Amino acid sequence: MSSTPSPHPPISSPHPPTPSRLGPLRDPDFGRLSAATALGQLGDRVIFLALPLVAIVALRADELQVGLLTAATTAGSLLVGLPAGAWVDRMRKRPVMISTDLARALVLATVPLAWWAGLLTIWWLYAVALTHGVLTVFFDVAYVSYLPHLVGRGNLVEGNAKLSAIRSVTSISGPGVAGPLVGWAGAPATLLVSSAGMALSGLLALGIRKPEQKPEPGGPEASARPQLGRDIREGLRFVIGHPALRAIVMGDAMFNLFLVMYQTMLLVFLERDMGLGSFGIGVVLSGMGCGALLGALMATRLSNRLGQARVIRLAPLITCPPTALMPLARPGWTLCAAALGLAALSLGGVVRVVAQASLQQSLTPDRLLGRMSATARFVSWGGIPLGGLLGGAAGTVFGATSTLWIGAAGMTASALPNLLSAP
Repeated sequence: MSSTPSPHPPISSPHPPTPSRLGPLRDPDFGRLSAATALGQLGDRVIFLALPLVAIVALRADELQVGLLTAATTAGSLLVGLPAGAWVDRMRKRPVMISTDLARALVLATVPLAWWAGLLTIWWLYAVALTHGVLTVFFDVAYVSYLPHLVGRGNLVEGNAKLSAIRSVTSISGPGVAGPLVGWAGAPATLLVSSAGMALSGLLALGIRKPEQKPEPGGPEASARPQLGRDIREGLRFVIGHPALRAIVMGDAMFNLFLVMYQTMLLVFLERDMGLGSFGIGVVLSGMGCGALLGALMATRLSNRLGQARVIRLAPLITCPPTALMPLARPGWTLCAAALGLAALSLGGVVRVVAQASLQQSLTPDRLLGRMSATARFVSWGGIPLGGLLGGAAGTVFGATSTLWIGAAGMTASALPNLLSAP
């Protein structure tokens, strides 16, 4: 495979760049996708806080068990990451999104039911986390592949920025809702909010009316299986053989590994070392959402002014070092400063993700979008389960504070692959 991007094939229904301030939001179908995104992300943000707190507070899990739970949540990328892209490229994307949303809602609902029945154990949480993670892989691959079809390549940066703004708002409101709910109803019952959000997201996606053509690689069922390995290899060769895409996924892999190490011990640090309750933890995480919202509002302007490649290189260098404020924090004003450091991390993360998602989509032919997304996810998310295990192990051996230092240093160093690949 050549290291230079192949020309894009003609697109059946091109969309010119949208001049309106609302951009793609003028399209009712994009509006439905945005609403589905908001509800699904609200559910996801509640999971981010509530599921570990079920283990930490309700089941009194130790650091290693919390790390194993994080690993189980993200192991789906390793288990089905590559075949998911080949399968999704053979399917219409909207039905995949709908079915995985509804399935995730059912899986999450089992946690409060098991809790009320007195059956909930850490192993039950592992199983729920693993199943939810596998379903999320299929949802995310379909979601990334569906956006160019819905808005057109000319609106990718604007479309990604609008969706990132929506996700950022839910990043603020999710922990703000989850924190009081955990304190009032308990962490297991709070997961019912996540389940409802996922279910409503799937139902909203049912309302998208734009017809979606069956992908060409779909072919007859009988011929799909022999081609699966070939399709997976084609996606791998395309991503790994392209210098820009290769640098992005390697930088992401490094960032995600250390981010998950950091996050695995962050809740433990806040709950046990800082003495925060669920409401206080929710406030801190809502601050991260404020940074993400600001990043989403700035993403399009920064990408247009600096260029997507430069944004991808600079964002980690500028916004990851402030995460070192958290292990320095003590109750009081230093904790507020540390929360601002987390907000900076979220700001930089959203700006970078919008730039690189748009660049990845623009460099990839339509027929390879699912495989590009799955391959990038497989490589860049492959270290996340390891990050959960390492975070739990480091927390057990060195303590939560030292693990936060390691995570902060590693996230900053994740800028190196993109810096070294710069022309």
